[in-house]
Amino acid sequence: MTTDRVSRPFADDRLDVLSSNVIRGLVIDAIEQYHVGHPGMPLGMAHVATVLWSRFLCHNPTDPTWFNRDRFVLSAGHGSMLLYSLLHLAGYDLPMEQLKRHRRLHSLTPGHPELGRPPGVETTTGPLGQGFANAVGMALAEALLAATFNRPGYPIVDHFTYCVSGDGDMEEGITHEAASLAGHLKLGKLICLYDDNRMTIDGPTTVSFTENVKQRFDAYGWHVQAVDGHDVAAVAAALAAAQSVTDRPSLIACRTIIGYGSPHTQNTNVVHATPLGAAEARLTKRALGLPEEETYWVPDEVREHWRGLAAFGQRQQEAWNALFARYAEAYPDAAQTFRQTLADELPAGWDAGLPAWEPGVMVSPKAASQKVLNVIAGRLPSLVGGSADLTDSNQTRAADAVDIGPGDFRGRYVHYGIREHAMAGMMNGMALHGGIIPYSGTYLVFSDYMRGAVRCAAMMKAPVIYVWTHDSVSVGPDGPTHQPVEHAAALRCIPNLVVFRPADANETVAAWRYALTHRDRPVALLLARQALPVLPQNDPISARNLVAQGAYVIADAPDAWPDVILIAAGSEVAVALAGRDLLAQGGVQARVVSIPSWELFREQDAAYREAVLPAAITARVAVEAGVTFGWERWVGLSGAIIGIDRFGECGPGPEVLAYLGITPEHVAEEALRLLGR
Repeated sequence: MTTDRVSRPFADDRLDVLSSNVIRGLVIDAIEQYHVGHPGMPLGMAHVATVLWSRFLCHNPTDPTWFNRDRFVLSAGHGSMLLYSLLHLAGYDLPMEQLKRHRRLHSLTPGHPELGRPPGVETTTGPLGQGFANAVGMALAEALLAATFNRPGYPIVDHFTYCVSGDGDMEEGITHEAASLAGHLKLGKLICLYDDNRMTIDGPTTVSFTENVKQRFDAYGWHVQAVDGHDVAAVAAALAAAQSVTDRPSLIACRTIIGYGSPHTQNTNVVHATPLGAAEARLTKRALGLPEEETYWVPDEVREHWRGLAAFGQRQQEAWNALFARYAEAYPDAAQTFRQTLADELPAGWDAGLPAWEPGVMVSPKAASQKVLNVIAGRLPSLVGGSADLTDSNQTRAADAVDIGPGDFRGRYVHYGIREHAMAGMMNGMALHGGIIPYSGTYLVFSDYMRGAVRCAAMMKAPVIYVWTHDSVSVGPDGPTHQPVEHAAALRCIPNLVVFRPADANETVAAWRYALTHRDRPVALLLARQALPVLPQNDPISARNLVAQGAYVIADAPDAWPDVILIAAGSEVAVALAGRDLLAQGGVQARVVSIPSWELFREQDAAYREAVLPAAITARVAVEAGVTFGWERWVGLSGAIIGIDRFGECGPGPEVLAYLGITPEHVAEEALRLLGR
């Protein structure tokens, strides 16, 4: 940065202590307003957070989306009133009236932070550990973009990621995974402030948690410090030291008192999620030197102090704007690519030469996916891939990809190791940071390990791409532990998640095209491992358009209005087509509908849905090598569903499918049964 990020003009211990106590008063009053909330953590961490925001955090409240701002993540999201109080004082668009509506319907101050609500909230947190993993992803995004776009004398990408985590975060498995990888990668711009209050909901951490967190992070390769979290000068010194360490992420263990200032409930588990009550609130304000009877009190000198901080943030952005203007003159092509990357725009010609296959060719969807990556990876500088130790199996690495390594961020491929949950949480952070299109892979059955982060991605509409391969019992010899049967249905239940299960290579290309051109929510690609025939009715151009509509008629009754409709997704579309041929031999007219994405088909207008699945045709058979749950939506009460409502079997894939009834003969039998023939 062009400004000194350590020696700020506002370092004032007295004002920081006063601001901390004012924040505590706001927290108390907002929680007492409706007698609901979590006062303990905000009361305990107010000193630490105030020092960070007043002396170190680089941001501009008048432009919350300024790219080169520092990112602040409250992973301990239950302490949301701490964040809201900071945002209010800092000058973000969060009026006092909204603090008074904490946890009310449609307020800007929900119980746990939600992305962009209010402006300045960088990510949705609350499920413990998610914010920590998001922060690791944000720090990785900063490092990747800095390695790509910075030039000597032009550090246009240069910011820190700060994360506040508590004991609950530190117990969650996702935090272990993400911290391990962050240390391995040497993410020197990541600083975690650990609220070491040694108290959880059930009581002192000693009831379940006696490990030495500081030693654990030291073993992960982090720079570790420990401070008194109520000593503002010590906190400031620790933050300055952490900023100076550039070859490792930093953990500052801040020893705090939960519920600080409350005479009867501080340092107890009661104050974690229980309002103080009117009497205790008055006593706490008295102990903190706040007016006991006045609510939402902010003295003029605190307001003026924070207005000065906001003005300083504006000057920081102005300095960065001037730096970028000089950069654009010196490196116009790089500057244009940078702008395009941040705007999430795909460069002209990015999709030229996307692969296409002729009917009858045998290609596995996961191999087709890699062919797509081979074409586009070099054209999309923002595309960052990875896999949870299954690179060759998932085929997620483009042929000319360069790996990201410890301290070396010139590549675009992450080896996440066997850390599926952290991988998903980090992708959320990368997507939210901006300038990165993250995708990654593992087996579909292991999407269970990622589900907490996937749900958060869907809630935030974060544009991440999941490549989940080995999508059915066709996995075969690996047995039922590796054969997903319930996973497609479980993923289709998540709001805002677009799930594709392509029927062949050309549908796979179309699914990738959708994922890259519709950046308004996460997209999941459920890809078969085995080679599938490229379907004769599915040319590349039509597939590109029809797949984006979620479902389409891939083969119709040849001579008349169909007697029955066969509906399938993924590899079972070929099974349905073969069943159609068997029915034709007996004079039964069948339409086959491929439904690669339930979500997109639901979003089509009624006329299109009626054209594909006419309501008058009630004889319908659905087939998918997974649980039947949900298919009644498409076949109705009069239809039949061929699926697998049990776990799989160990054996060659084709034999397992036949044993479990996923065959053309079974499809034809069910159709004839419905027709009474």
